[in-house]
Amino acid sequence: MRKIVLGLFSIILLLGCATPEKPVQQETVFYPMPPVKPRLQFLTSITSEEDIGKKQSALEEFLLGKLPPLKMIDRPYDIGAVKGAIYISDRTHKNVLIIDLRNKTFDYIKSKGLGSIQDPAGIWVTEDGYKYVADFGRKQVLLFDNDNNFVRLYGEKDQFGKPLDVAVYKNKIYVCDFDKHQILVLDKDSGATIQTIGESGMDEGKFYKPTHVIVDKKGNIYVDDSFNYRIQKFSPEGQFVKAYGFHGDGLGAFARPKGIAVDNDGHLYAVDAAFENVQIFDEETAQLLLFFGKYGPDPGDMYLPNGIYIDYTNIEYFKQYEDKDFRIKYLVYVGNMLGEKKLNVYGFGDWVGAPMPGM
Repeated sequence: MRKIVLGLFSIILLLGCATPEKPVQQETVFYPMPPVKPRLQFLTSITSEEDIGKKQSALEEFLLGKLPPLKMIDRPYDIGAVKGAIYISDRTHKNVLIIDLRNKTFDYIKSKGLGSIQDPAGIWVTEDGYKYVADFGRKQVLLFDNDNNFVRLYGEKDQFGKPLDVAVYKNKIYVCDFDKHQILVLDKDSGATIQTIGESGMDEGKFYKPTHVIVDKKGNIYVDDSFNYRIQKFSPEGQFVKAYGFHGDGLGAFARPKGIAVDNDGHLYAVDAAFENVQIFDEETAQLLLFFGKYGPDPGDMYLPNGIYIDYTNIEYFKQYEDKDFRIKYLVYVGNMLGEKKLNVYGFGDWVGAPMPGM
């Protein structure tokens, strides 16, 4: 027995001293590609814990063989983040997946009892880590605190039809109702509807089957008016400001608009599941500035993209992928509902290398 134990101990020591595998180098993908001055770099994709650095222990691999990861992203609908963590509303798991960047692990919000998540769609994560989850199965919005504990529900009987997304600004909660063709504005404390934005129709300020809502740092409201093939912007008071996009198959048009995000400079990012790309629009002119992504299996490609999120807080965790001639200003996450690569991570920034011919 002693010989067996000593033998196992020796093997473990050898496994522990094995030279770690070097990360696989992939071709750097920029948007646009040089010699045009790049503004975005594709960094990496995350699907399982292995993609954020978690490794099976040498002993586990010796005794059990190479095991497939147990916790994986499956159908990411929407995305949020705080320092050190990314939150993903997953339609297959019917829960909110927590990607812990510090500890390199995946976990889920403990969905149980009154706080059980049934059919999660949109998620909004506040700066202090509170999570608002639009649950269209329950016809309610669920609130979890910064420790992922259930806090309360929003949505009395018949208050919502089909809540697909939620956003929060100061003391107001904005609920995107697919069936009511409206944005319902709730008082955060009482949960009462204090205002509605829009109604069914095609005119400016009206919606037909809206799917996503976000609010920028100034309180402006953006709505994916999906079946009218446009994104509409409203003032903090709920007045129509402008529309982005139109129905078509050319640049600046939409076929299946999905998730939306706004950076700190006011640029609007809009996902299109049919084009399988993201288009970036100018704040002042509402004109297309740039698009990135395409259908395919290559790095940076997309497969039925839906959610998008802009993250200024977690750049340090992805610095290892930054090209030596590029400096990241913020991260852009895009979730793919299909395919092997579930969460694409891009970096928006500046080219700092030597100018290329034609640049």
